[in-house]
Amino acid sequence: MFGWNARPVPQLAGGRNTLALFDTAAGEMVQLDPAPTGSLYVCGITPYDATHMGHAATYVSFDLLNRYWRDAGREVQYVQNVTDIDDPLLERANATGVDWEALAKDQTNLFREDMEALNVLPPDHYIGAVESIEWIIPAIEQLISEGLAYRVPGTGGEPDGDVYFDSVAAAGEGWHNGMTSRLTEEEMLPLFAERGGDPERPGKRHPLDALLWRVAREGEPKWPGSSLGEGRPGWHIECSIIARKFLPETFDVQGGGSDLSFPHHEMSAGHAYALTGTELARHFVHAGMVGLDGEKMSKSKGNLVLVSKLRSEGVDPSAIRTVLLGQHYRSDWFWTDDLLQEGTKRLARWRSAAGNSDEESAAALADRIRAALAQDLDAPAALAAVDAWAAAAPGGSSQEESPAGTPVAKVLDALLGIVL
Repeated sequence: MFGWNARPVPQLAGGRNTLALFDTAAGEMVQLDPAPTGSLYVCGITPYDATHMGHAATYVSFDLLNRYWRDAGREVQYVQNVTDIDDPLLERANATGVDWEALAKDQTNLFREDMEALNVLPPDHYIGAVESIEWIIPAIEQLISEGLAYRVPGTGGEPDGDVYFDSVAAAGEGWHNGMTSRLTEEEMLPLFAERGGDPERPGKRHPLDALLWRVAREGEPKWPGSSLGEGRPGWHIECSIIARKFLPETFDVQGGGSDLSFPHHEMSAGHAYALTGTELARHFVHAGMVGLDGEKMSKSKGNLVLVSKLRSEGVDPSAIRTVLLGQHYRSDWFWTDDLLQEGTKRLARWRSAAGNSDEESAAALADRIRAALAQDLDAPAALAAVDAWAAAAPGGSSQEESPAGTPVAKVLDALLGIVL
């Protein structure tokens, strides 16, 4: 599956290969090992609605990591999935009377447009759940053969044969329930039910066992499943298999929103460990949640701030990105019109000052931005450094043309993805 187009990233001198990130699984800041390569998996969208500001904040956040590594001279391996078959997608398609495949295609295309507008670097591999089914089936069969997955009999008119991950049997030194999320079972159970799990499903061996294969139901999409029977995969297994196929067996950073820490990343890590006996990722890094005017942003409340809607209203995507980077990626925060106005004015000040930038001042600013990003991708501190540079810049502009080609513009584009 095609990702999206990318602007050429300006090449700068002086990148640094040291980085500290907050690792959810470790529960603390950790220093990532300097290396010539970096591997990153960021969980993608379920394409049943347009890109909202929570999505945008997550992908812009991990775009900073991608850019930081590339600036350091690392070769980056970046993979992202698209959950283009899952219950929420089918429910939205049924509710709106739209074909589920058409809905997934339309919303995935809109997501691509939003990411391109926000200057987010595309993944090297952008993989849909549907195209990964052929890889998922033998993995589930392996788990069954090794006693790490089992079939559940149907109840209440449901068919026999749904396959579940045996989280207790699969536990070991490298993974167990709660290992990556640092949650207790009492904390996990309500979240599991809230976030797509089915802890009370009759026939399961443990409430936290996750669905691996859903056998065919009347009116639902289905695929040949070899010995599993016709059906479709569960949510978590797709990321385990896609990551294993396109990244090193244990890759550097698993990223996503904090709502994915459990159960999604927990279960993906468990599936991967059960299949290979090795850890899925060295580090688990999570972005905070974005609300609107003091309330949780959700589709059910109808209060989503959509990137595409703002763009259609003429809002500069660089202003949106500036607002997003003005909040630390791990923080929970609220989008407001005031923030957008402030971000627009901030961007205008930088553009006005950029015409007077020179190579020396741009290089000094790049070093200050890198120093901020090296400490848990502290974008607010990086933007404060840009503010200080702009405030100290000579008044007026020495150039008639756009600031886009100036030395400072190249720095902001390369390190922060902000286009002047």
